[in-house]
Amino acid sequence: MDFDRDELLDISPKDEIVEMITQEINRYRRRLGELKDQIDSMQNSVEREQNRYSSIATELRSVKENLDTTPREDIRDKYEEALDVRFRLATMRGQLEKFESIYEYYQNQQDLLTQVITKLQGVDSFGADGDVGDIGSGGLDIISIINAQEDERKRLARTMHDGPAQSLTNFILQAEICQRLFERAPDRAGEELDNLKDNASRTFQKIRDFIFDLRPMMLEDLGIAPTVRRYVESYKDKSEIDVKLDIHGDERRYNDYIEVMIFRSIQDVMSAARDYANPTSLGIDLDLSGVTIRVNIKDNGQGFDAENLFDNEDEGYSDARAEAFKMVKGKLELIGGEIAVSSSESEGTEVRMDIPTENDMT
Repeated sequence: MDFDRDELLDISPKDEIVEMITQEINRYRRRLGELKDQIDSMQNSVEREQNRYSSIATELRSVKENLDTTPREDIRDKYEEALDVRFRLATMRGQLEKFESIYEYYQNQQDLLTQVITKLQGVDSFGADGDVGDIGSGGLDIISIINAQEDERKRLARTMHDGPAQSLTNFILQAEICQRLFERAPDRAGEELDNLKDNASRTFQKIRDFIFDLRPMMLEDLGIAPTVRRYVESYKDKSEIDVKLDIHGDERRYNDYIEVMIFRSIQDVMSAARDYANPTSLGIDLDLSGVTIRVNIKDNGQGFDAENLFDNEDEGYSDARAEAFKMVKGKLELIGGEIAVSSSESEGTEVRMDIPTENDMT
């Protein structure tokens, strides 16, 4: 049987998207294999270092029992060796946790993409331009959203590794210093303990802020209005930007995904203003009175030419800021929402968002 070559090359947009996602899944699978090897190797290294530290700890106990007969140089050398091994062990464990976190992330992404392919298999509604009707504005938006999620999780992983994780490593070193100072200079040891307490308090607050930004628990417990109020207060404290929040209508509860969408959209727009516009003030109007939630956010920062913002014409404004707004647009369109952005150099930027909730209120 003869086949028309043009027919063989005529691949549907749906098949192209499936092929792209399949390639991405294969990339994740290869990366997972590489990470598994790294994790196994690091676990072996941690185990060896732990055994070495246990051996040194045994020697230190022996030294402690024979302090009167052990030369001071030997005591000093053994303690320094123990500190060195402990520091390397803490560093290795931190690296191992980082690899395991990345492995879990890639595994979740692979599972997510597999679910996306499963959904795509049941999609038959394609427009003339190749858009996938059941998946927002187009099939390729799924890839953009997934990539954006990956970038955000990488940022969060770096934040955790460079912030709290590094601080915890410093705590170990400070504790070791205090231990040594208690034997030589008790007064200085007290000062070091005060420093350790202050650092612990600051790190604890950073972890609380990190957890709130990642997933505010009060969003599930109290709903969108209290969570936005709490975020605005935290935003003002961190950025020193004067923020005015007005909430209209009854503070009702909505389905989880609606509340998450409202909060993340507000968070993303406020973050874009802080990071790229350098405003001194920002106003937020949240209207919960209708079946469509309306959000208006206006800043007095550096404006830009937003006329062609969503037309892939990136001249005249920051690519990062443009991508932030485009990602909000892509996510809102998944649930039938809309976003409009107006901006000028003299008046700042105004963002208007509509989020439908009809038949979703509980």
